[in-house]
Amino acid sequence: MVRASKKSFASEIDFYKLFWVFMIGCFLGVVVEILFCLVSNGYIESRQGLIYGPFNPVYGFGAVLMTLVLHPIEHKRWYVIFILSMILGGGFEFISSYVQQFTTGTISWQYQEMPFNLGGRTSLKFSLYWGILGLLWVKEIYPHMSRLIEKIPNHFGIIMTWILVVFMILNMTISALAVNRWTQREEGISENSGFEEFLDQTYPDNFMDKIYPNMVKVGHP
Repeated sequence: MVRASKKSFASEIDFYKLFWVFMIGCFLGVVVEILFCLVSNGYIESRQGLIYGPFNPVYGFGAVLMTLVLHPIEHKRWYVIFILSMILGGGFEFISSYVQQFTTGTISWQYQEMPFNLGGRTSLKFSLYWGILGLLWVKEIYPHMSRLIEKIPNHFGIIMTWILVVFMILNMTISALAVNRWTQREEGISENSGFEEFLDQTYPDNFMDKIYPNMVKVGHP
């Protein structure tokens, strides 16, 4: 009697597959940025987007967006993928910058000095980088990543996914609250609740400066 083959974990582009793409993207984005800083500036500097762990949700959500939009057109001509990736990446970068400023009163990148920038939130140069990344993502990165994710055992994968979902929700929430309170302290706003006092004591300015050395406080739009 032939035993039916067991369906692998996250064999399709479903919630589980996309969540692991998100997690890996969060991590790889930080690694690449740290290496880029080391090569360009000669020193290692924090590039994480969250207080706990080497994760940056901007890269995670970007990886999910590229998967959803670009995977269905992976067989199109290279320049179609390249141009769409430019538009997709540049638009995502612009929206991410605005959302960060709207929610926390801060920005983590600014391109006002670059030619062909859009409100300082994205630029032609980095849109070209997004185009290259999109091509690499469709042709090389995502296929290998997808196969690795599918090797995760079913039972372990499901349990670990939900543990990480809770962890990331809490991590993103406390990080946003700590950054927002950091901005308030810069504006001279005193704490007016026990929770804000907790944020001040647990995540003081010197701690936040170390985690987010490139974050600029500009106020809410």
